[in-house]
Amino acid sequence: MDQPEPDRDDAHPLTVSVVRSGGIAGMRREWRARPDAADADRWRRMLSSCPWDEDAATGHGTDRSADRYVWRIRVDDADADPRMADVPDSALDGAWRELVDAVREAASAVSRADRASS
Repeated sequence: MDQPEPDRDDAHPLTVSVVRSGGIAGMRREWRARPDAADADRWRRMLSSCPWDEDAATGHGTDRSADRYVWRIRVDDADADPRMADVPDSALDGAWRELVDAVREAASAVSRADRASS
């Protein structure tokens, strides 16, 4: 699976990328959130609640059946080392689900704003 490139600057010190791949058609979708500096701490708290070191994040001991989605979550933070996890669809719940939903919502908000300005 390709890794999204880091995309951050002083105004946006944090980038959270989510790539969903797999499924029956093998389609790939990507969403990206770039919270501004004022909102970065709220995102960091959300990120710290995710179980980065558990089996779901490493993909070990979890269901990775064919035709299921895998969610690659990558965090590039100006204040920390990059983090990445591959979370099988069957393990996407709790903090992982909250994070993925937040990234998808943030990306949708940017898309709506871009369409409105064009």
